Amino acid sequence: MKIRNSQRWISIALGLVVVGILVLALGGYLSAVGDFVLGSVLQAQEWLTVRFQTFQDFYNAPTDLVRLRQENAELQAEVAKLQTEVIDLQQQVSEVELLTALLEFARGQRENEYMAASVVFRDPRPFLKYVVIDVGSDDGILAGMPVVGPEGLVGRVDAVTANAARVQLVTDPDSSVNVRIQPSDTTAVLLGSITSDLSLDLIPIDATINAGDLVLTSGLGGNFPANILVGQVASVRSSATSLFQQAAIQPAVDLNRLDIVLVVVNFQPIDTEPLIPEITEGQ
Repeated sequence: MKIRNSQRWISIALGLVVVGILVLALGGYLSAVGDFVLGSVLQAQEWLTVRFQTFQDFYNAPTDLVRLRQENAELQAEVAKLQTEVIDLQQQVSEVELLTALLEFARGQRENEYMAASVVFRDPRPFLKYVVIDVGSDDGILAGMPVVGPEGLVGRVDAVTANAARVQLVTDPDSSVNVRIQPSDTTAVLLGSITSDLSLDLIPIDATINAGDLVLTSGLGGNFPANILVGQVASVRSSATSLFQQAAIQPAVDLNRLDIVLVVVNFQPIDTEPLIPEITEGQ
């Protein structure tokens, strides 16, 4: 009996509490308490979220590191591939530009016939004296044929095998080319040297030669066709006691960067030495 009475009073008390809370809530007296409770709940949720995210990042870090390393390796491989493609394209562009320049040179010298050749070997000595090209006697190449680049004279073939030829450059100390200086139309001899410098000798003492004058092959001597550009006068040297002037020459062709050249295949050198009398002292 007592237990039933206690349960009844507890139920009544709880009912009164619920009714009181409803009355207070409807009257707006519990808004501050609700805001406090809600704020506390939100702060607790934020704290738990941050801690969970930190734990999740720590747990996933090894996997992410491996994935990032793999992606980095893939990106590096892609960059290397693109760089290789860029280099290939640059080389193709350079080759096209060179071939275009050679074609323009050939069009300007219509009286000559040309065969293109690639440089496959360079003189390993400090000063460049010769190069080897990839055409030879099987292609109709003969010793003595002139060799030119897109800017002008390179040298001439001095040795031939079946599928290759050696080109003596104009800078070789054994090389000499009869030339003409413009605009004075003065003849001279172009000489190589052991240091690969080019110079002019046998310039008449009374000729007016200036820096910047053009030097072209003259055709005299029978070793080269006429009117192939050789270079420009860099400086002139003379003295009151000299019979001739001398000049330093800046070559038109950069012989250190030869890749493709043209061989003048329809030019036949003329050997004039047996026809020139020897000059002895006293004559």
